Amino acid sequence: MANADLTDLLAILDLSSIGDDVFAGAHPRKNPVRTFGGQLMAQAFVAATRTLDHQLPPSALSVHFIAGGDPAADIEFHVTRLRDERRFANRRVDAMQDGKLLATALVSYLSGGHGLEHNTAMPQTPDPATLPTIDELLVGYEEVVPHFVTALRPIQWRYTNDPAWVMRDKGGQLAHNRVWLTADGPMPADPTMHTAAMIYSSDTTVLDSIITTHGLSWGWDRIFAVTINHSVWFHRQVDFTDWVLYATESPVAAESRGLGTGHFFTRDGQVVATVVQEGIVKHFPGNP
Repeated sequence: MANADLTDLLAILDLSSIGDDVFAGAHPRKNPVRTFGGQLMAQAFVAATRTLDHQLPPSALSVHFIAGGDPAADIEFHVTRLRDERRFANRRVDAMQDGKLLATALVSYLSGGHGLEHNTAMPQTPDPATLPTIDELLVGYEEVVPHFVTALRPIQWRYTNDPAWVMRDKGGQLAHNRVWLTADGPMPADPTMHTAAMIYSSDTTVLDSIITTHGLSWGWDRIFAVTINHSVWFHRQVDFTDWVLYATESPVAAESRGLGTGHFFTRDGQVVATVVQEGIVKHFPGNP
């Protein structure tokens, strides 16, 4: 049985059609001050996919964030059909709220068939069943990261390393982050929903390595972070009813911007997707 937060996520991913290639996306019951970027990206992907003339697997999604969204109002997703062929399709999605452009997404679809295959090596990690839940990792840190405690959690998390707030408490540093993820309950058979749930999840921990590389953490330190752009390349269809490993790191941070990169792996080590996110990240030394 799905938990209430997963039910919320699936409901807001089921967009309402309000015109020709225009869809409305609602917000869940639990929200941050501004619309969660993962939600907006997942909804934009669903909007684009619903306009396809042929059933095609996605190949890439790239989103540029322009303004923050208000969780008190729905978001309109305006889809522009850029290309439609039997094996190729391209869409642009403009996320609008009260006449303001929040973000623009480009989504490509490609049915490529069989070809050369190889894979980057999956990191060796413990089995997710042996790892603590996110609720267990938050015990004792409720006042340090209260926004994590109250956040929508439709996805189960199993950190293979100390999360940022625990690492910081121990005085450590960490140049990578690895966490097992899966839907917290049954998922519909529609592969679009599985991909959308992965897109939603891809925005959860990807910037962590920027700050943990410096021994910093949300909550403990005064950090401002906002996503500028986010891209996902889809290599294989994800099954989000099973565990996938999200392994991320930060290759560079400069000029108050940081880059987070990562891969989603299946249990048997196949790369499902590759993620790159750029964010503005500022640290203000002193007490939070």
